[in-house]
Amino acid sequence: MSWNYVLKFIITGDAATGKSSLLIRLTDQRFLSNPDPTLGVEFGSKLITIPEEDNKVIKLQCWDTAGTESFRSITRSYYRGAAGCLLVYDVTSRKSFNNTRSWLADVREHADPHLTCILVGNKVDLCEDDSASSEASASPPTTSKLTRRRREVTTEEAELFAKEEGLLFIEASAKSGHNVEKAFEQAAIEILGKVRQGIFDDDRSPGVKASKPSNTNNTLQLDQGTQKSSCC
Repeated sequence: MSWNYVLKFIITGDAATGKSSLLIRLTDQRFLSNPDPTLGVEFGSKLITIPEEDNKVIKLQCWDTAGTESFRSITRSYYRGAAGCLLVYDVTSRKSFNNTRSWLADVREHADPHLTCILVGNKVDLCEDDSASSEASASPPTTSKLTRRRREVTTEEAELFAKEEGLLFIEASAKSGHNVEKAFEQAAIEILGKVRQGIFDDDRSPGVKASKPSNTNNTLQLDQGTQKSSCC
């Protein structure tokens, strides 16, 4: 299947916020209740269609980075050249939200200055009275009352932080799939807008590559990473 653009994304944030689960939900449409901790970086790719952009087909190349300090020197190297970033926190963990400032500063120091970042509040399925997860899915709730936890970060607080920092914002659930693909879509739409403005181009932006059907070597080079699912 052909695509119009290849976009490089990084997924960053504290450990145990569900970054790997978001990636697995995006690429495989499944949920792992107890995924192994990410060691270094893991990779996944996905084709999505953007109706708002004349049904352009986008290939997402996503690098899920470890959330522990010991791997930061490794993960920083993957920030370079990224066009998009999912900055993930757990809505039931105040600490993970507070630490998004540190992760954001790190990304801005090492990534493309024009990178599009979307703040993602994950695990809304764990909140007792979260209305966003219920309105997004017609299926019955899958989280029992015994596993529910108290929300520690309100939607309004996260929205304000995102607005102050110039970030996109969305709340999601890797378990139910609520808003997972939409998070990538929103970021992709903004990136494509930057392409139209000339902010990103093929020659100087490694995180954005337009499809070139006449050159099959280009496509092969872009897909080399799919043979390796993890690093370090």
